[in-house]
Amino acid sequence: MLTLLDQLDKGTLWRSPGGIHPPEVKFLSNATPIGKMPLASTYLVPVPQVGENCTLAVKVGDSVLKGTPLTQGTSIWHLPVHAPTSGTIVAIEPRASNHASALPVNTCVIAADGKDTWCELVQHQLDDLSHQQIVDKVRSAGIAGMGGAAFPTHIKLNPVSEIDLVIINGVECEPYISADDRLMREYSQDILAGIGIIHRLLTPKRIVIAIEDNKPEAAKAMQAAVSQCGLPAGSIRVTVIPTKYPSGGEKQLIQIITGREVPSGAIPAKLGIVVHNVGTAFAIHQAVTQGKPLIERVVTVTGRNVGKPGNYWLPIGTPVDHVLTATEFTPEPDQKVIIGGPMMGHALANIQVPILKGTNCILVPSSQEIGSTPEEKACIRCGECATACPALLLPQQLFWHAKAEEYDKAASYNLKDCIECGCCSYVCPSDIPLVEYYRIAKSALKQAADEKQQAERAKQRFDARLARLEEEKLAREAKAKEASERRQASMTGTDKNAVAEAMARIAAKKAAAQAVTGESITEESSVTTTDTTEVPKGKAAVAAAIARAKAKKAAQANADGTDTNGAETDNAVTMDANDSISATDTIAQEAPLSQKDKVAAAIARAKAKKAAQQTDTAPLESTETADNTPALSADDDKKAKVAAAVARAKAKKAAQQAETAASDIEVSNTEISVSDVNDAEAIKKAKVAAAVARAKAKKAAQQAETNAENGLNQTTTPAVDSAANVHADVNADAETAVNAAATDIEVSNADVSVNDAEAIKKAKVAAAVARAKAKKIAAASAESKTDAEIESVDEIQTEANVASPSIAATLDTATTEADAVLPSVESTAKPIETAPLSSDELKKARIAATIAKAKAKKAALAQEANASSDSSVTND
Repeated sequence: MLTLLDQLDKGTLWRSPGGIHPPEVKFLSNATPIGKMPLASTYLVPVPQVGENCTLAVKVGDSVLKGTPLTQGTSIWHLPVHAPTSGTIVAIEPRASNHASALPVNTCVIAADGKDTWCELVQHQLDDLSHQQIVDKVRSAGIAGMGGAAFPTHIKLNPVSEIDLVIINGVECEPYISADDRLMREYSQDILAGIGIIHRLLTPKRIVIAIEDNKPEAAKAMQAAVSQCGLPAGSIRVTVIPTKYPSGGEKQLIQIITGREVPSGAIPAKLGIVVHNVGTAFAIHQAVTQGKPLIERVVTVTGRNVGKPGNYWLPIGTPVDHVLTATEFTPEPDQKVIIGGPMMGHALANIQVPILKGTNCILVPSSQEIGSTPEEKACIRCGECATACPALLLPQQLFWHAKAEEYDKAASYNLKDCIECGCCSYVCPSDIPLVEYYRIAKSALKQAADEKQQAERAKQRFDARLARLEEEKLAREAKAKEASERRQASMTGTDKNAVAEAMARIAAKKAAAQAVTGESITEESSVTTTDTTEVPKGKAAVAAAIARAKAKKAAQANADGTDTNGAETDNAVTMDANDSISATDTIAQEAPLSQKDKVAAAIARAKAKKAAQQTDTAPLESTETADNTPALSADDDKKAKVAAAVARAKAKKAAQQAETAASDIEVSNTEISVSDVNDAEAIKKAKVAAAVARAKAKKAAQQAETNAENGLNQTTTPAVDSAANVHADVNADAETAVNAAATDIEVSNADVSVNDAEAIKKAKVAAAVARAKAKKIAAASAESKTDAEIESVDEIQTEANVASPSIAATLDTATTEADAVLPSVESTAKPIETAPLSSDELKKARIAATIAKAKAKKAALAQEANASSDSSVTND
């Protein structure tokens, strides 16, 4: 059995699957030698790798010579680009790319000076260079695959595995293109020199130059060059293969020459095979021996709409529109300009794009050549695409998944093995542009892979940063520990004692701070959980209430002690008032006060002082009244006593009800202070209720005064007149007390407006409730006017005197006040009909009612100061 090398020597060929035989149409351009074009005014040199694998070596305004490197980098994938001519860098900006998408790419714009001056070129003898130096020169020259793929050549020249076979691709199977054909005809010796360099680097066992049988002149030229080269005899041969598209593909050519199939996802180097284009071999020769970088290439300009079709040496970066202008291009309506051949090329959306290293053809077909683009029709599942596919893929399945944007599924059908030859589109009876779908799917997969790679790089950078920070932290801790150990080693006994004392002081200070914090937390929790205690802000209100209570108590004590010991009572009242003021001041000093709390405390102190002054003058007024009272008759004295007994009974009952109301309002006030202290709406509505209550109290006092005067005038006794005067004073004092309470509320809640329709409505409801309660009290008082109650008044009075003089005085005062107030209350208390209220409205109405009751109690307590004088006058 013959080996592979034996079969190669005999020229054995294998049949490749798929493929088509389209019209060649190479005669338009292969009949004339390779020509030159005049220099363009501007050259566009793309630098897409800048920012990824390299950096710019020039800036705007720099002057460059022909062959000057424009980029520099150290990455293995970096291919430097060079200035195609001498001139000035006028811009570095994004320009349209030579791609079907025409997406912008970073581009150096060079304004040519017309001199086309070369930079300094370094020439070498091949024998003087090592393998690595040769590879470095190829890399610095920026040589890429000239067949269209533009794969970096220096990577192929330095493979990891051993290479047995090198194939030089001169097939050029695509229609219209003849660049390699003319290059082999005219530069066969230079191509063989480049093949010799490849042989030196790779040392293969065989080198095969493959040429299609439709290029007989090129085959003869290459055969002549082989016979004259210095390579070992039998190591290189020219093999002519049948014309078939796409036999020029790398994997298809390997299968035709060797019969081997490159596995999916693998590269030919794994099989010990490397494929280079004839143009690449020519560029290697120029770079190594002459020092020329890859700045120009042979490009076929063809098509029936070109006046001068042919092959031209075009500098890399030459604008396509300049080439078409130089070749006398005559466009048609809807003219297409195609980069590449009719099978694998792409139409340009913008002709202001440059020639690239992989550009081998500019095709400008007429309408008769290419025709109009047919309308895409539905797939009929004929299977012609699968028969024509040279890569043995399933184009129909790839089409369905690509159209549905199911790119992962398309990849599972080996989409990456598609060489985009266009055979499937060529044979499709439904005129479906299958290759376009495949290109879009490949681009989407490539973008997803790039994003994933960038995310992986970011993760690696993040992990590296965390590791670096951890290392720095450990290094700092180790350094600090080492420094601490050095300090401890160098410390004397005195220093150690000082450190220990300092640490002890710090620990003690910390413990004290924690203790203070714990006490404050305990106080705050106790304040929060107590029903009648508010936050520190409410201490001032509590102090003010205590001061007012002491002032009232002092007034009551003064009234009780008027007949027996006026001087002692005055001293006691003064001491109580002073104690109240001092207690209020002490509480105010213990807790920080707000502005409203300070105002409330000041008002409380002023009222206490006023009450003390009133107690000083009360005995004198009582004495004067007693002295000015004429003697009463026996009947008048009896009637006065009966009236006093009735008044005391009423006062007792009113006092009991007042105590109940006071307990209610204390609970309500506590709830308000704890839960609704910051409720501006509740305060606002309470003010409205307070204003209504003040108005009604004032009206009741006036009516009581009138009723008292009318009733006492009927007795026609001076004593009763004096009692009426006392009642009037009591009413005036009650009105003063109510006004003072209202002043307290107005001072503490001065920022709340009364003009609120909703608040007034709810205040009316509260007032109605208060009137109903007053009516109930009046009814109860009316029923109590019985003889039995009158007879028991003396017993109640006696018990009250025994229990407490202040309670007796309170009863007397309440009795007198009840006679004056209840008639007016009965006349004014009228039931009203109210709409059903919500729970919140009922709660607020109850709060307003309790406030009104508290104010009524305050008025009653204020009247107690003068009630004792009234009772004493009546008894006398």
